Order: sequence, then C-alpha cells, then structure tokens
Amino acid sequence: MRRPIAVASSHSRRLLTSGVLLASQSLLLTLAAAPASADDARTPVRGTAYMGSGVLAHEGVQGRPADTRATQTEGVDVSSHQGNVAWSTLWDSGVKWAYTKATEGTSYRNPYYSQQYDGSYDVGMIRGAYHFAIPDGAGGAAQADYFVDHGGGWSKDGRTLPGVLDIEYNPYGDTCYGRTSSQMVGWIRDFLDRYEERTGRQAVIYTSTNWWKQCTGDYSGFGSANPLWIARYASTVGPLPAGWGVHTMWQYTSSGPTVGDHDKFNGTLDRVKALANG
Repeated sequence: MRRPIAVASSHSRRLLTSGVLLASQSLLLTLAAAPASADDARTPVRGTAYMGSGVLAHEGVQGRPADTRATQTEGVDVSSHQGNVAWSTLWDSGVKWAYTKATEGTSYRNPYYSQQYDGSYDVGMIRGAYHFAIPDGAGGAAQADYFVDHGGGWSKDGRTLPGVLDIEYNPYGDTCYGRTSSQMVGWIRDFLDRYEERTGRQAVIYTSTNWWKQCTGDYSGFGSANPLWIARYASTVGPLPAGWGVHTMWQYTSSGPTVGDHDKFNGTLDRVKALANG
C-alpha cells in the first residue's frame, strides 16, 4: 500500500521562505560591509599622510643614533596625527625647531595647523611648514601654489624656516605615483621653481635615499641648491641621494618623546637661524 506524501502546511512554508530570505539579506549586508580586499583595508584616507609614514612602512626601524661629538640641534615634525601639541614640554626637553604639515595635494589642509605652527613659535622655536606631495594629482607648480597660499610662505623674521617638499613613498598606491623617473624629476622641478618664484627661497627636500633612487633614478641635479632632509630610522644617516655631499636635517625616529617624529639639525642653533634667515 503506498503511503500518502506529506504536504507541509501553508504556515510552515511561509516560515521556511522567510528564513531563506533573511539569511540571504544577512549575507548580502555582510559582503557589502566588508572591504573589497585586504589592500583596500590598509589604504589610508587621502589627506592623512605625514612625514615619514611611507618610510616607516617600507624601510622600518634599524636602530637609534648613538651619542656623537658632532653638534646637532633637536627638532620635531608634526601633523594632524599629533593634534594639539604640548610645545612647552618639547621646549623644556631641548627641542629648538619644528616643522608642521600645512597641506597635501591641492585639497587638504591640516586642521591643527594654527595650534602647531603658531604654538611652536610662541614658545621660542624656529619653525616652518611642509607640504606632502601627491605627484599623481595636480602638477608640481599647482601644489606649490596651494602650499604657499595655505601656510607654506616664508618671511625673513629670523624665526621662519623655508618650506619643505615632502616627497616619499606613496601611502595611497603605486610607490612612484605611476610616474617614470624623468616625469618625477620634472614634477619636483616644477614645484621647486614655483616655490622659489613665490617666496624667494629654495625649498628643502625631504626624502629617503631608497625612495629617491627608485623613483627619480637617483637624480643629482637638486643637491647644489636645495637643502636635504634625510629620513632614516637607524643609528646613522647612511648613504645620501646623488647630488648631496651633506644633509641639513635628519629624521631619525618616529617614536620619540612627547611626539613621535624627532629630527636632528646638522649643526648648532646658530646654523638653524642662518637657514631661517636665508
């Protein structure tokens, strides 16, 4: 005798259908919320780069400087990552000069710029501003204009250092910003030329030797005019990029006291003042 086939009630069928729909919707929401890839999850928001962020990520820490008889003057560099800075604490610890991030590309301005730039000046430091370069965006001249227009200018008051072009590893993508060595050199030259035209000063170049070799082909044409700020978290400065026989400043750590990024000026405080005066 054949058994009759069991037929689910309409109530049971509705419950089953609802469960399937809820599970599907939950899966879709989970997929939508997840980053497209691990690379996407690691990519920072535009504007959040800071001096040395790429150097730390690509080159790491290889030590700290040993005591030396050479006279060097302690400095710091800050960005929005530091927020409101305790400048009096830094001054009391022996820091005598500072650089503040002013701009990035042609759309970002540091929201803490006034507290950092003016605050360092108010406690007695010699200070300046830097621009984080984005060579796959606007041209070098346009970014120099944006920098000068938003805090990167210079005045001969004995307390203002020339602006800095922070040119280093791309935190948002391709290491060399998708540019050939000759294109990168051209972009840098356009920035430097416009900055000099606007301020009468030669901008300082901040970079690491490894990045400079990889992305400019170790171009040697800027060393005779533009001071070098070298980035290397190690016991020594190490080899310099082509064209520079000496460095002017050295960013030697990203984990210093009070704020992370500490630097040494290659000379006495009088030499820092001389750079400010031009």
